[in-house]
Amino acid sequence: MPVKRLFLLLSLLTLLQFGFAQPKTKEIAKPVPVVDFQGLKPFLSKDNDTVYVVNFWATWCAPCVVEIPYFENINKEFGSGKVKVLLVSLDFPNHYDTRLIPFISGKNIQSSVVMLDDPNSNFWINEVDASWSGAIPATLIYKGNNRRFFEKVMTTEELKSNILSLLSK
Repeated sequence: MPVKRLFLLLSLLTLLQFGFAQPKTKEIAKPVPVVDFQGLKPFLSKDNDTVYVVNFWATWCAPCVVEIPYFENINKEFGSGKVKVLLVSLDFPNHYDTRLIPFISGKNIQSSVVMLDDPNSNFWINEVDASWSGAIPATLIYKGNNRRFFEKVMTTEELKSNILSLLSK
């Protein structure tokens, strides 16, 4: 009798493991473009009447993850107007499928996202802003030649205040 129970238990576990008990729907994450700094550079110097909010972050950076909803709020509030949000992931390339894509999908990120894969950070960090130490989170907010750089966690209020200030110029 114990052999029959063991067989029944193993059969049930196998059915559950392979999803026969209840089908699961799998969300398909939107692909995230991978760029080097030359591919990112055009996003850092557009000269028009739009305010650009460019955030440098990574899934392994706890403060970065904390502020992602603030950028999503800004994107939701201003995204259809003259404000564009770009989240620049600095995740390691081998984490693209295992961390970045699941994070974007799991958090339902609606802002534009790119992954920066350029090992020459000593060059491009200074190109983004000469005052940047390289620490993240870091955010560049600009409109034309009016540029503001922040090497800290931003709040929704700080983002909104800087955006509104630049929109009025």
